[in-house]
Amino acid sequence: MIAQTIQLALAPVFVLVAIGNIMNLLSTRLGRIVDRSRALQVRHGETVGVDHDMVVREMRVVNLRIKLVGRALRLLVTSGLATGVTVAVLFVEELLSADLQRVAATTFILAVGLMMWALVLFLRETQAASAALRIPDEYLEPDRRI
Repeated sequence: MIAQTIQLALAPVFVLVAIGNIMNLLSTRLGRIVDRSRALQVRHGETVGVDHDMVVREMRVVNLRIKLVGRALRLLVTSGLATGVTVAVLFVEELLSADLQRVAATTFILAVGLMMWALVLFLRETQAASAALRIPDEYLEPDRRI
């Protein structure tokens, strides 16, 4: 029966692998966002007028992105913990011959739900990043015919 429990535990383990990969991706993005934040903080003190306003606007977007990535990472860590609890419950159920199927199902559903919430935050962060990358109209000069 322990072999069957190991087979049952494989699905949550694959979820853990996915969570780890997403966390790696988000950590890399966070590093780049922090680098951009530091560069903008230097420019903040060196700019005035319209250039300063553009720096402040971008800093606000960078700040939002840092918050979103941080929240997504916290959700993924919690999801990973819930996944680990799911695996542990499966083994405890087998070892103690207890009926813990509902507990295992609940923790697994919780883990998947948290991961989905983290992915929604990741989507919001990528949307904020895309919006920040748009070229301002001042540079595009839309009224000027070329």
